[in-house]
Amino acid sequence: MGRHRKASTSKVRRNSVIALAGLVPAGLVTAATSAGATEYIPFVSAKTSPAAQESNSVVETPQPITQDQQAQPVAQAELPVPAPVPAPAPVPDIPPTPELPTNLAVSPIAIPVVNVAAYKNAERILAQQQPGCGISWTVIAGIGRVESTHANNGKVDDSGELHEPILGPVLNGTLAGNQVIRDTDGGALDGDTQYDRAVGPMQFLPSTWNLYHADGNGDGVSDPQNLYDAALATGMYLCDDGTNMRDLGSTTRAILRYNNSMAYVANVLAWSAGYATGIVPTSDQLPRIH
Repeated sequence: MGRHRKASTSKVRRNSVIALAGLVPAGLVTAATSAGATEYIPFVSAKTSPAAQESNSVVETPQPITQDQQAQPVAQAELPVPAPVPAPAPVPDIPPTPELPTNLAVSPIAIPVVNVAAYKNAERILAQQQPGCGISWTVIAGIGRVESTHANNGKVDDSGELHEPILGPVLNGTLAGNQVIRDTDGGALDGDTQYDRAVGPMQFLPSTWNLYHADGNGDGVSDPQNLYDAALATGMYLCDDGTNMRDLGSTTRAILRYNNSMAYVANVLAWSAGYATGIVPTSDQLPRIH
């Protein structure tokens, strides 16, 4: 705490009071001094050091806040304004394509009505689930054309169930160009307990179907022999591994995962372009797939 030291009468004179009055801020002279008392007792703050008292230094104290000062608003620290949250991007509509024939007996560019519905349904679902992929229904249709000629020209019912199951050759090495693939599903999907066979209109190996199985028609069952299910699984397979189907290189790599053949890629992309434009691919755009 600060301390008070009594001043001697020899040092406290009227002249001293006058001299000190010029140094001490107004309002700090005590009532006794202003009445002409013989002693002047300076105001000593509790924070004044003893050294300051010894040197008779005058200590300034905070001035009282006036009414005008009280009326002024206290400045507030400016808080950062949060950035507005962007609204989710709407799911894009499927772009229109030329009206295509619906029977392959009429034109090679034809797609049966139920197949178109299944391919477009897969695109809509994937536009919501994997918007970064940007897959088009025409690419899925291109694979459907190459793998099973659109489920044997649309031999399915309205729910996508095939009239007859589609099974690929037995992969036991007897067919030139095919690998030997031992059974992976106990014959559950392909009916073969020794070797695997590709199944359904999009020709999935049982091991691949078990990874990408899908329920495209919402009936609670994932069936590779159902066109809606198989079309959605095809899109999921192509979109896997960060595929960007807006980029030709990324699209090519994705189709090569489906079948490791550049001739296969050329056929799929040629049919996809044909469905987008209505123009039948030329023979040189459809190299033989070995």
